[in-house]
Amino acid sequence: MILAIVTFNLPRPVALAEISATFQSTAPRYLKLPGLLRKNYFVSEDGRRAGGVYVWESRAQAQAVYSPEWQATVKAKYGADPDIVFLESPVMVDNGAGTIRVG
Repeated sequence: MILAIVTFNLPRPVALAEISATFQSTAPRYLKLPGLLRKNYFVSEDGRRAGGVYVWESRAQAQAVYSPEWQATVKAKYGADPDIVFLESPVMVDNGAGTIRVG
């Protein structure tokens, strides 16, 4: 599995309710996305940094989504270019499902 941590600095601080509404508006496009196992949106406590933590089956599937068009959409919506970091995730504990996934 691959973790992708996408981060962007917001041009102005945002309140949790405001950014939550924005996140809820974009969340449906990630449902049933091939290879995406999980996505968590986040915002820093000071409201100046936001992004998502994604769990993918493979890096190729992740990179297929993070196209130049996707990055331009992020910049247009949030006012900043996204920074993407990829990490290997050999084990995932899912307490909601009561499972441990390896690989």
